[in-house]
Amino acid sequence: MRRRWRSRARRASAVALAVALSPALSACRDEPADPVRVRIATGSPTAVYHAFGESLAAILNREVPGVRASVVVTAASAQNVRLVESGQAELGFTQADVLLAEPGAHPEVAAVARVYDDLLHLVTTVESPVRTVADLRGRRVSVGAEGSGTGITATRLLDVAGLNGPSVRRERLGLDDSVSALRAGRIDAFFFSGGLPVRAIEQLAGAIGVRLVDLGEWTEPLRRQHREVYVSRDVPSSAYGVEPVTTVANPNYLVVAADVPESLVREVTRLLMQRREELAAAHPAAGRMSARSAIVTAPLPLHPGAAGWYRDSKP
Repeated sequence: MRRRWRSRARRASAVALAVALSPALSACRDEPADPVRVRIATGSPTAVYHAFGESLAAILNREVPGVRASVVVTAASAQNVRLVESGQAELGFTQADVLLAEPGAHPEVAAVARVYDDLLHLVTTVESPVRTVADLRGRRVSVGAEGSGTGITATRLLDVAGLNGPSVRRERLGLDDSVSALRAGRIDAFFFSGGLPVRAIEQLAGAIGVRLVDLGEWTEPLRRQHREVYVSRDVPSSAYGVEPVTTVANPNYLVVAADVPESLVREVTRLLMQRREELAAAHPAAGRMSARSAIVTAPLPLHPGAAGWYRDSKP
């Protein structure tokens, strides 16, 4: 599978680069008969990864001849990394805390950019007695779908809060199912990690009224026990029309299969940075990217194509 991708990608990316350098050629050249598929592993259709991925796919299809980009709906971060590693996707979004901390632990994957921060939401209803993490004891809580970054971050937070094992009645639901379950009273709260604002939470707040639980006190325990990727970030009242809180955040990366040709990754990187306004129109989180912060992708190395673009653009 990888060898076939390398052969087709080199042909198409060479065509793409030549066309990009010559507008006149672009105007008269037919679309290649065998376009290269670029699958972007995202997440729930109502979450940030999907909106970002849809916009990026549209830009690639419009501006890179020889490429056919599409999005893949997934459980998000952990599954996205597995899909890229196994050759079932070429690009994907992931939280930094999903990646193994040791450099070189993911040899099949490289980074295109750090794109924005994911904020961990703990959502309950306005009438709920859940006001702190401790109040989750004995309650039904969705901690995110199997294969999601939410599942990893939420599980770590519950552990450092002393709510491991059967202390919490955990459900493994994705974002959309978590929203439905909270509305129906089948769960008492749910976790979701995403960039501000998360559309599904915004819609839920408008429909039934919600409360976000403050998680700021857990940033330092998470940093001590796990990794220093975790930071505290504020969720302002303007995000969902509810009381502001402080929560735990960690960076998001756009990752790529390590064997994708440099010329193609260079084009992806260029468009990611130069079309930020268009990407931000799809979701505001995309507008928070900058070339200077994009290069900070530990423990993953930048793909040579991405590194070359940043070096030449001097972020």
